[in-house]
Amino acid sequence: MKPNIHPEYRTVAFHDTGADKYILVGSTAQTSRTVEIDGKTYPYVTLDVSSHSHPFYTVSRK
Repeated sequence: MKPNIHPEYRTVAFHDTGADKYILVGSTAQTSRTVEIDGKTYPYVTLDVSSHSHPFYTVSRK
């Protein structure tokens, strides 16, 4: 692989603003914003919809 061409993979805090819930997940999402959660600082990205706030994601499908 060529060096320095891939984005950094790290834990990012995605914030569902409608439900006021945070989801910590590995991502390459680019952002200049940060948020502190439990004493650790994470890159911060806001979401309009997630499984915490939209019924489509929360209903069990069989």
